[in-house]
Amino acid sequence: MSAASPSARSRRDRPNDWRLLLRLIPYAERNRAIFIVCLALVVPIALARFAQPWIIGQAISLLRQEPTSAVVAGLSQNAGIARLALFLALTIAARLLCTVIQGYLVQKLGQEMTADIREDLFTHVLSLSSRFFDRTPVGRLVTRITSDVEALGDVFSTGTIGIFSDIVAIAVTVVGIFILQWQLATILILLLVPVAALIVYFQQQYRLANYRAREELSRLNSMLAENIAGINIVQLFRRERFNSEQFRSINQRYLTEVDRTIFHDSAVSATLEWIAWVAIACVLWLGGLLVLRDALTLGLLSSFILYSQQLFNPLRQFGEKFTMIQAGFTAVERVSELLDEPLDIRDPSDRESSLIASEWQNSPTQGEIRFENVSFGYKRDELVLENLDFTIRPGEKVALVGPTGAGKSSIVRLLCRLYEPTQGRILVDGIDIRDLRQAELRRYVGMILQESFLFAGDVQRNITLGETYSLAAVQAAAAATNVDRFIEQLPQGYTTELRERGTNLSAGQKQLLAFARVAIRDPRILVMDEATASLDAISERLVQEALDRLLAGRTAIIIAHRLSTIRNVDRILVLKRGRIVETGNHDELLARDGLYASLYRLQMLGLGGDRASATTPYT
Repeated sequence: MSAASPSARSRRDRPNDWRLLLRLIPYAERNRAIFIVCLALVVPIALARFAQPWIIGQAISLLRQEPTSAVVAGLSQNAGIARLALFLALTIAARLLCTVIQGYLVQKLGQEMTADIREDLFTHVLSLSSRFFDRTPVGRLVTRITSDVEALGDVFSTGTIGIFSDIVAIAVTVVGIFILQWQLATILILLLVPVAALIVYFQQQYRLANYRAREELSRLNSMLAENIAGINIVQLFRRERFNSEQFRSINQRYLTEVDRTIFHDSAVSATLEWIAWVAIACVLWLGGLLVLRDALTLGLLSSFILYSQQLFNPLRQFGEKFTMIQAGFTAVERVSELLDEPLDIRDPSDRESSLIASEWQNSPTQGEIRFENVSFGYKRDELVLENLDFTIRPGEKVALVGPTGAGKSSIVRLLCRLYEPTQGRILVDGIDIRDLRQAELRRYVGMILQESFLFAGDVQRNITLGETYSLAAVQAAAAATNVDRFIEQLPQGYTTELRERGTNLSAGQKQLLAFARVAIRDPRILVMDEATASLDAISERLVQEALDRLLAGRTAIIIAHRLSTIRNVDRILVLKRGRIVETGNHDELLARDGLYASLYRLQMLGLGGDRASATTPYT
């Protein structure tokens, strides 16, 4: 989303505050008891606030021997003041106690909601397809899941309940002052109209500026994450100064948008302060005239001066909370956009899935793969694969070869359902993979990538990946893939802690763990995307022995760039521009003298004396 996008969006298309608040209601309902108590405490707090100016006004009237209410009528000054002081102390104590309890519960509610939203957002993001991550920078996601979500708690704790408290306080005050003296009450109410109009205007301007600021912050985080991930390239190619200039430019745009939010926030506070003093001046002017005409007591005038402050205090507090609330609404809007991101890849219903899974498990074929007129493009109008139609028989070893960009990796990504075909369908053992649950499909199809990703944690957890395999099963899988020798040489063996992305292991060692990951899951279909490219000659020989055992009886798809390593596969599919142009085994394709033969001869010429090191075959 570009920086100008918020302004391009019409005001009608942007969700209003009430619609945004409705997105938070389900999370409040999870903590319904706390929410109800917070709302219930609003009424006694508002009543206590209203009573205090009235008690002070009665005390002044009593001292001046003006008419008073029945509360102190007939009492001496000392007794009346004592009673009023007791009432004032009780209202102060009640208001203080209720405010403290409400403040604690409101913050607790905000934190509970924040935690729930963060969990739901993280779960939703993990369910999104690879297509979403192709177009979304990592820094933008990090910003939305961390700082944006953190601001949501403020919307409900400081925002929703705070605004409700202020509205109730204003309503109680308005009703009360009209009962006491309608002329002065009318003046105060008339002054609320321009205040409300100004707040609405500045709210819209602040929201727009804050949305832009959040977008620039996302870009800032994206660039930071990208540079940290690629720090070796940045330093090797001396891009420090160039990247710093780019970062400085984005940082300056972020600063400009933040300055705009500060301006609108300051404008709200200054306007509210000015109108509050105007209200006091108007009350003094009209009230003074009424006192001089004996139409109003000085005590009641004093109460109204306090009421004018009390009436505008909630608005002043709203001005102080303005930044936090609007930042929260912006965060709700941005998080809602992410939560509303549709799931491109969905599982079938539980009933359909269970019936199909039962049929699938009892299928007479075990490991058959069939592509039927499959077309696919990462962009809708640019196809990478066109009308692919082929079948891989159970237990068959098939290699995919072709120039870079021919579509080899796209085929296995579609098979693992990381993407959906643009048209056509893919069947495994006669079942459309869209009719299978993703977890079942990916348990059935094991994949070893060229670069294996490791998580922070010990070796055992990086093999089990959260599943309940015993240590004995992990050791057996490691032994079956000849990885146990390398693991046992680590300082603490299977409990050796690995750093983020496995930076304390070599590329070859990380790749060895990928083989153990697949072996422990015992898949029917094995997909290897240049799986031995990161291994040295000795490690590759050990892995090749393990592959001989691992591939036995399994269907295998092998993506290979070193054509000498696939001479013994059952069949080779040669791709060019998303189409299969040749098919056959190694000797047949060489005899045909087509694209495969050309690629093979070019590689052999390039390998020269190193040919022998690249001839370990997949069998």
